[in-house]
Amino acid sequence: MTNEILGMIMIGVMLFAIFIGFPISFTLIFLGAVFGFLGFGSLVFYLMTFQFSSVMLEQTLAAVPLFIFMGILMEKAGLMERLFSAVQLMLSRVRGSLFIAVLFVSTIFAAATGIVGASVTILGIMAAKTMNRSNYDVKLAAGTITAGGTLGILIPPSIMLVVMGPILEVPVTDLFAAAIVPGILLASLYTGYAILRCYLNHELGPVLPPEERAQSMSHVMREFFLGLVPPAALVFSALGSILFGFATPTEGAGMGAFGGILLALAYRKLTLSGLFDALIKTLEITTLILFLVAASNFFGAVFSRLGTPMVITDYLIGLDMPPMFMLAVIMLMIFILGWPLEWVPIVMIILPIILPLVEKLGFNLTWFGILVAVNLQTAWLSPPVALSAYFLKGVVPEWDLKDIYGGMMQFMVIQVFGLILIILFPQIVLWLPEYIYGK
Repeated sequence: MTNEILGMIMIGVMLFAIFIGFPISFTLIFLGAVFGFLGFGSLVFYLMTFQFSSVMLEQTLAAVPLFIFMGILMEKAGLMERLFSAVQLMLSRVRGSLFIAVLFVSTIFAAATGIVGASVTILGIMAAKTMNRSNYDVKLAAGTITAGGTLGILIPPSIMLVVMGPILEVPVTDLFAAAIVPGILLASLYTGYAILRCYLNHELGPVLPPEERAQSMSHVMREFFLGLVPPAALVFSALGSILFGFATPTEGAGMGAFGGILLALAYRKLTLSGLFDALIKTLEITTLILFLVAASNFFGAVFSRLGTPMVITDYLIGLDMPPMFMLAVIMLMIFILGWPLEWVPIVMIILPIILPLVEKLGFNLTWFGILVAVNLQTAWLSPPVALSAYFLKGVVPEWDLKDIYGGMMQFMVIQVFGLILIILFPQIVLWLPEYIYGK
């Protein structure tokens, strides 16, 4: 049996093992060691050592725990609840005001933490009770919360983009700059859709009753300022220092983490027990991500050394299909894999496999990376798996899962439309990096 065929079998066994529920990290390490030993002998153990050490020495990945820590501290400071309440009161006479408030706050929160589960959970806790009390449409409410929560995958400083940069061999700064306009575009499409639906059918998002409205606009403006300016200043200073070359992603993340501590202290939300919990949660999430990154890196190295990626690339190129058709096939495959899998195995395993094909097709890798990110957002909203639905159901048990799915499907269609726009008009992604870095 040739090494190339061995690689095909390894991928098949890996997908089967993951789908039936084996732990992903240990599955990848075990399969990489076994199939690597069968393919090229004891050299696989030296390869394992090299790949694990290279991940541990990758400076960019040090930004992952720092950004996670910053996001958890921002969550603990309670700034999002304050901002949501203020936006809700400012727009109390506008139909669908709670939808607008959710999407506005989710965009700010996405820049503070790239953790989709945390975003959907916090948004559900903040908004669901008020929406129920105001007789808002459950489907549209669930759709805005889950779609807004997925923005954390894309809007910088996104943890996924930090991990994706070294794989694509694209500077993380380029990916951050490239993701800003698509992130704002998607948030605008969501908001426009919600407003249009409420305009056409007033019962979907009625104005808030008089007793829910603000008694003093000066109080509302103060709450809005305190809820928006500090977290926005923190995120924009950390992100701006990275984008404009004043700091590396790791240094910018360190600044953000330190700023998160100062903010939590300033709002008197940081206690010793709270800090300990934040550190433990950061450790848990970071360990999960980085161990999977190391395992995926080793698995991908074994797969590559077996020669299977080049065989697949040569075969697909030999089909002589138009490049855009091949891109559509790749996007469909990632979309389907996004149903059962988290973004980490897709980015760490699938991307290295298809990367030679993407390079031969001549696609811009920065643009392609953002397409993958937007595609994975879409997968988070796709039933039957759609993890966002279960996060929301967990905090709003009175909402029927069928209604949550119905709302998510509406926004999934909008997201697919946004993905098509980015494919048809690459400058949506490439304009800002070209403007900042001149390339």
